[in-house]
Amino acid sequence: MKKIFSWMLTAILACGAMSAQAQVMKAADLEKYAKEKYGDKWLDAAANLAKELTLDKNESLSYQQVIEAPGKTKAQLYVALNYWATATFKDKQAITLNDKDAGCIIISSSIDGIADHTGTLNRYVVSITPVIKIDIKEGRVRVTYTVQNYDILKAEAAGWIGGIFDNSSNRTDRQNVYGDGKRLKGDNTDRRLYDEQWEIAKHYPFVEKDNKKRTCSKALVMTHAYSNAIMDKVEEAIKNGIVGNEDEDW
Repeated sequence: MKKIFSWMLTAILACGAMSAQAQVMKAADLEKYAKEKYGDKWLDAAANLAKELTLDKNESLSYQQVIEAPGKTKAQLYVALNYWATATFKDKQAITLNDKDAGCIIISSSIDGIADHTGTLNRYVVSITPVIKIDIKEGRVRVTYTVQNYDILKAEAAGWIGGIFDNSSNRTDRQNVYGDGKRLKGDNTDRRLYDEQWEIAKHYPFVEKDNKKRTCSKALVMTHAYSNAIMDKVEEAIKNGIVGNEDEDW
């Protein structure tokens, strides 16, 4: 039974990955990128990052970068970045604001499965939905990237020994503890799957004593790496376009 449940969870995650909207990079590519920059020891990498990261006034992880674009007008920059946003994030719902006059584009797009940790009792799969705000002026662009929560799919009793306790008596007890799980209330999927949100500010490395330390270490490093990827892609779009052959002389 546990093997069947594990297969079902993997299938659910695979379907989610296939149906996810296009984005800067897939989770597998992001992990490779993160390992190249920070190594594959997630606890150490998260601890090192914590020394340089600060949370904003809303206790969100927030990054901001101003990219200079000398000689380019506000209109030119808007066209280039609107092109990049619509080509990168295919889901029409991802671009929540697109105001040419104000020079502002806001994107809210999920990247699924950035971390997947199997604990003693449960398995946790982490996704994030960053808010990316692009402000455009004459000759410059400001990019703000913000994430407040980790979106968690918890597979109850899918950990290393979790299945041992999978009986009706313990099942009732766990439902009392985790009865606010949105997935359990809101749909008809397997009752051992729960949607949760973990506030970044309340987990490692911002809180030292955290029983989700291993899950949150990788989640933080991957979230940070994705911010770098976003900034790099926006800068590339500003300087060279997204296909490399956008030329005013045609």
